[in-house]
Amino acid sequence: MFLSDAELRELTGYQKPSAQKRWLEAQAIAFLVGGDGLPKVLRAVVVARLGGSSVASAEPREPRLRLPGSAR
Repeated sequence: MFLSDAELRELTGYQKPSAQKRWLEAQAIAFLVGGDGLPKVLRAVVVARLGGSSVASAEPREPRLRLPGSAR
């Protein structure tokens, strides 16, 4: 659900939470500050920002019925 501390350090390039928050704000990446003072970033936000797709954001596909002898 959230990036781990190690993933957040790798993403931002910073170890200190204050520097991580500044970097996230500069990149316009949404985050919340947890009770421990650390920024919390949803994994889906980062995946979407980097051009990937996440399972949660994928639109459900409608089933298609193929009848024998029908044209495609």
